[in-house]
Amino acid sequence: MYVSQTTRFVHNVLTPVLTPGGVAVDATMGNGHDTLFLARTLGPQGRVHAFDVQERALERTRRCLAMHGLADRAALWLAGHETMAERLPADLHGRIRAVTFNCGYLPGTVRHGGRGQDTDQAVITRPETTCRAVRAALDWLAPGGLVSLVLYSGHPGGQEETRAVEQLCSDLDLAAVHALGCAPLNHPAPKTRVIFLEKK
Repeated sequence: MYVSQTTRFVHNVLTPVLTPGGVAVDATMGNGHDTLFLARTLGPQGRVHAFDVQERALERTRRCLAMHGLADRAALWLAGHETMAERLPADLHGRIRAVTFNCGYLPGTVRHGGRGQDTDQAVITRPETTCRAVRAALDWLAPGGLVSLVLYSGHPGGQEETRAVEQLCSDLDLAAVHALGCAPLNHPAPKTRVIFLEKK
């Protein structure tokens, strides 16, 4: 499953719950693709809160939103997603329509002295903070809202995070949350998992 196809798939599933004027969270800002999608879909009165620990991610996301004229629709937080409960405005509790996670490391390249270098892959999302963030996301989610998690196991630390998140989701109370997992079935070495959590 290619990343671009995975992203389209996730966005198509999320779109029905993103009512105009609503609020959503991008828990892993990265290059800003999910932030842009959420801002566009929620419309002029909507609001997105996006989190990342890397200044580079904030700058890329800020440029992406500005290029599309949507900079005023998002609050960008230089903070880990596990801190969302401490940073989101209190009146949003129970009103978040969707929370997106795209785990792993910041993709892309940066330029140093005219040479392209890979983004620092040592800065990754981690099991303990991601699981804490998923619990917070469910707590702040509106009834009928969705959490989406795209998990990659192909990089160092990715398998551990995938296992931890899948275990957390498997243990959720069915009376409160419906958890659905998706993965390629005919790929020789599938490295991508997608999980959706619907709050009842």
